[in-house]
Amino acid sequence: MAQRELKEAFVSNLNGTSLGEVALGSFLTPVCLINRGFILILYYQTKGTLPLPCPLISHLFLDFLVLILPLVLSCTVLSNILHQVIISLTLVSACVFCCINRISSNFSGQKAVSTFLQNHIEYSQVPFVTLFRVFVNVKTAISILAVDFAVFPRRYAKTETYGTGVMDFGVGAFIFANALVCPEARRKSISGSKMSNITKQILSVWPLLALGTARLVSIKMTGYHEHVTEYGVHWNFFFTLAIVRVVASLLLAVLPNKQLWFFAFLISGLYQFTLETSELKAFINHNNNREKDFLHANKEGIFSVLGYVAIYLAGVQIGLYVMQPRSQVREWLRMLFHLFLGSFVFYTALCACQTLVEPVSRRSANLPFFLWSVAQSLFFMSCLGLGDVALLFSKRTSGCHLVPSSSNLYKKESDSDKVTDTKRKEMERLCLIQAVSRNQLLFFLLANVMTGLTNSVVDTLSCSNSFSVCILLMYMFINCFVIYALHICQITLKFW
Repeated sequence: MAQRELKEAFVSNLNGTSLGEVALGSFLTPVCLINRGFILILYYQTKGTLPLPCPLISHLFLDFLVLILPLVLSCTVLSNILHQVIISLTLVSACVFCCINRISSNFSGQKAVSTFLQNHIEYSQVPFVTLFRVFVNVKTAISILAVDFAVFPRRYAKTETYGTGVMDFGVGAFIFANALVCPEARRKSISGSKMSNITKQILSVWPLLALGTARLVSIKMTGYHEHVTEYGVHWNFFFTLAIVRVVASLLLAVLPNKQLWFFAFLISGLYQFTLETSELKAFINHNNNREKDFLHANKEGIFSVLGYVAIYLAGVQIGLYVMQPRSQVREWLRMLFHLFLGSFVFYTALCACQTLVEPVSRRSANLPFFLWSVAQSLFFMSCLGLGDVALLFSKRTSGCHLVPSSSNLYKKESDSDKVTDTKRKEMERLCLIQAVSRNQLLFFLLANVMTGLTNSVVDTLSCSNSFSVCILLMYMFINCFVIYALHICQITLKFW
């Protein structure tokens, strides 16, 4: 069997993992973020200053070692002991937290918590939304190369027809993440008529169409391995992103914002009803006559758009709720509780749907896939939000307000606060999270290009576990370094 066929077989006919294991992975990133914040706070308490010495290098290495390294190890050599990894890192966080509070003179137990809940948060942005979008992108970048190595568990890879692989969630989460910050979710003022805005949105997706076409041409010309049942012969995820954005823009122009939940369920429910009462399900899952026409060749990519549009509408609804102005810490905690509650409701509906209808299918983006994508996205966002609140509490008690990509307490302006704001902006400039956030599409594109280059020079199937991890770390470091360098130079490569 040729190398291309071997690689295609390696990522085919897989069944995924349990819902619980995917949910368990949601705890790792928040714990890593807390550890990174606590390290910076502890350094500030002992040295009295931030940033770290040799800031351009030290902050990149700190973020890479504390945020990226654990994610790479958790989906490779440490995947079988993920719960132990999370518990160990949590214990580290607890120990550092105790050290911070022992040094701090502002910590007074119950009184500190009570006062903290009354404090006001700056709400010009919602940090955990940025974190969600960045880490969905980062985990996607890791997975698209790691899946070609034997060290990456097969249960994490995309499933063939039914199942819940980690990479399956990544696809739904990517759509959800884009919806969270779309103009409609941010209530961005729209100038001109609705038709002119729709035209603008349609024209804005041309880079995605161009990237999708470039990917298609490069794959066909180079003979690069491809898993046809993911999207089809000519389709790819760039085309899905573009079509979903266009269709969603048309719908959002006429649908009332307060009823987007209803229409998301309506679209996904009618699509599932059609799958159950017609030959569509059999056509998507079993009809392999791909030479017949364009529809047969790309049936997965074309019909799954309906499920992704439903996920997008749900993401816009969540974005509208999360972006609402809030003041006190307790109001933010109430909002996070509602996200947890929403996740629980969606997971309950998912369990019922899997029992009564059919399992999750990323291939068709059916109703269970819609429920799972939204439920897991809400759960992951909630965990990131709670981690952000924990960091905010430590920032208040320690007096260190320079941890980047985290919420800040509102203060009346004074000269000292102006100095703090200057320092805070400097820390944001040295932050890898902000670097990825600045050029998210470029980061995703760079990861795709680097994945192709790595596969062309490395026989991924025969690599040892240790060598595979080294390749993955080198690949992620190059991606992060390029994006970080652009951020340091304040370059945003978005010209459309």
